[in-house]
Amino acid sequence: MKNHRFFKMAAAILAATAFSLPFSLDAQVAGSDSYAATDALGRKVGTYDAPAKDKTVIMFYWTWHQMKDTPGAPVKNITQILGKYPEAIHDYDHEAWWGTSDDRYCYWDEPLFGYYRTTDKWVLRKHAEMLADAKVDAVFFDCSNGSLTWDESTDALMEVWDQAQKDGVDVPKIGFLLPFGPAPHAKVSLMHLYDKIYSKGLYSNLWFYWNGKPLIFAYPEMLDDTDPAQAAAKSFFCFRPMQPDYVDGPVKGRNDQWSWLEVYPQHGFVKLPDGSFEQVSVGVAQNTFPGTKGHCSAFNTKDSYGRSYTFRKGFDTRSNSFLYGANFDEQWDRAYELDPQVVFLTGWNEWIAGCWPSFAGSTKGEPAFVDQYDWDHSRDIEPVKAWGNYGDVYYLQAVDRIRRFKGTSPAPAPSAPKTVRLSRFEDWDDVQPEYSAYKGNTGHRDALGKCDIHYVDCSGRNDITGAKVARDNEYVYFHVRTAEKLTPATDRNWMMLFLDVDRDKATGWEGYDYVVNYETPEKGKATVSRSCGVNAWNWQPCETVSYEVKDNQLVIRVPRSLDKALEKDLDFEFKWVDNMQDEGNPMDFYVSGDSAPLGRFNYVFTAPIR
Repeated sequence: MKNHRFFKMAAAILAATAFSLPFSLDAQVAGSDSYAATDALGRKVGTYDAPAKDKTVIMFYWTWHQMKDTPGAPVKNITQILGKYPEAIHDYDHEAWWGTSDDRYCYWDEPLFGYYRTTDKWVLRKHAEMLADAKVDAVFFDCSNGSLTWDESTDALMEVWDQAQKDGVDVPKIGFLLPFGPAPHAKVSLMHLYDKIYSKGLYSNLWFYWNGKPLIFAYPEMLDDTDPAQAAAKSFFCFRPMQPDYVDGPVKGRNDQWSWLEVYPQHGFVKLPDGSFEQVSVGVAQNTFPGTKGHCSAFNTKDSYGRSYTFRKGFDTRSNSFLYGANFDEQWDRAYELDPQVVFLTGWNEWIAGCWPSFAGSTKGEPAFVDQYDWDHSRDIEPVKAWGNYGDVYYLQAVDRIRRFKGTSPAPAPSAPKTVRLSRFEDWDDVQPEYSAYKGNTGHRDALGKCDIHYVDCSGRNDITGAKVARDNEYVYFHVRTAEKLTPATDRNWMMLFLDVDRDKATGWEGYDYVVNYETPEKGKATVSRSCGVNAWNWQPCETVSYEVKDNQLVIRVPRSLDKALEKDLDFEFKWVDNMQDEGNPMDFYVSGDSAPLGRFNYVFTAPIR
């Protein structure tokens, strides 16, 4: 197979073990396949049988968030502007679009990590972990405009993801999507990338291969076989030219094209001898409408195919229907039907739309926003800051759908019951499994964002690198390890353990029924607090438990009598969080301090009562 996912996973596990795990190399590791999550709509991320063979997911990724800004100008946010000046959507010359600068680029809304630049290494590390947890195999950078290759961003990403890989993160591989045709400027881009990166073997550990060669989305016929440098580049890459159109399918007569976005029902691309296909595209939404018969149009055109539109049911007019991802689901259903080797997802983090005087489908005198417009009419999977708790619904939907496509490895079985002595940390050596956590992700943020925004985040503190659970008839024991010696227990929001004992999001805060260490622990004694109210950040102390710290290890002993759910066969979710900043906001688990696992994911422990 072109992309050996099994060996990638094994290498990542060994790397994580070498850098962060306190236990033997033959320890079973519970990775992201077994993480649980329930989104704000109550939808659970599933697990799906054994891993599928020869299935690859590529995500479209944008490195262009380094564009030159007008000094002193504010960020232009379409959603915010139209909230304040709704009439501006009918007037291209409205001062809301041009009163502060002539910069025509607008965000459809604010990303969870702010209006970042793709040179922000703190954000790039977050992306590496989120995409790895989603089981994305590769990202391809949008270099489809002119000869722009956004080198500064690419250099920063390769540096960060190379280190993340060394820290045990199964980072996606990388590649480039060049202009949609054999134009001269596309050749300029390809030869520049070949000279700068590929011919030098720069970060070759990050390259994505297909058919034994680094994959590039470009048209090979643009290269001159009589030119030695171009001939060398032509033989170096595996080429898959991208078909730009949304409805036409592969160009007649060529069987090498892939697609980046299509309307339902999508075509299969590169037909194989057995009748199956190499690739199918899956999009969150499509900027087209019936008037253009499925071809590209402005996204703010009436009846464009937003996130809430499906070809099978039409437009969903319910309030906030765009949160449910019906279009995304329909596209995935088509991909499952065609069952290709590769799904290309559009996309992760485009965010920006140009404000143009006209485009296909636009009305004269009104602004035309082509690729992004608002939440319904946009294609980003990366979490959004607006709508708070709902900001990650598309990320978790993508995780679930990718799992269905690729399959998931079964969670390792827990070892036999065992009484753990609090002060004897060696008692944990034979406890299985080890719950993986990424080392090296508590670095501080100090980076320039869009316009004059400067982002600082110094909340990274205790770098969680692994966790374990043991049990006997009386207690459940929790062990966590950090990369370096733990900070004092008197620190604010120090090493909190969240427990969802019934695995029911309808009980507790975001499903968590208890938290340990919300109250500052005293020497050897920690407080368990119970969630009070329906999904409210309201914790009341209910139990005092024993804990022990040794250098970079912490053990907490929780009596099974704490809750009836713990007195029978165990099936609970848990999460370690250090230095939470925005209390009561689950999206903070993506942003502040360290969370193991990241974001809304939880570890799952399932074991018989004895």
